[in-house]
Amino acid sequence: MARRQYVSRVRAAAAEANRDRVIEEAAAFLRREPISAFSLESVAKQAGVTRLTVYNQFGSRRGLLEAVFDHLAQHGRLQRIVEAVVDPEPRHGLRLLVEIFCEFWGGDPAVGRLHEAMALDSEFAQALTARNERRRRDVAALVERLPEPGVDAVRRRDAIDLIFALLSYPMFRLLSQGRAPAETCTLLQQTTDDALARMIAKA
Repeated sequence: MARRQYVSRVRAAAAEANRDRVIEEAAAFLRREPISAFSLESVAKQAGVTRLTVYNQFGSRRGLLEAVFDHLAQHGRLQRIVEAVVDPEPRHGLRLLVEIFCEFWGGDPAVGRLHEAMALDSEFAQALTARNERRRRDVAALVERLPEPGVDAVRRRDAIDLIFALLSYPMFRLLSQGRAPAETCTLLQQTTDDALARMIAKA
């Protein structure tokens, strides 16, 4: 019995290592090639495994793309979002949130390829949209904690929607044209501050 458990653990560890290698190779593929060339077959060839192996691990092209996005999010240190959301000073938390997403959007070209995939794969677009909605909830958690008297729910909602849009990949990509990463981040932080000032001014 102990022998069987040992063999099972070894196999599970090998399968996990193999899965991680496929994800790494898929991310590397996206850094070099257009999203239109991305497929289970192309990644399997890159990783030195069969298409069936990749299919058994991820189920579909969409499943693999989702796994790559989550892998990049982890390595892009998106876990720091928690630090921003619980910041005792909501304004500072929002500025930190901007900084975190600027680093993520600009840190790895594979992230851009994954957003391009939304135009080609409706199911993946839905999955990525769901992940992006977490960003809206994080923004809302901070804006709702702003101790501003007299600001009604409509103004707060407007501020949440605007800041959510400012923190999107398309906005970052647009503003980063012709700007250094630090300049883009500063501009987005200033615009976020302006959005909050507008909310309060109309209270």
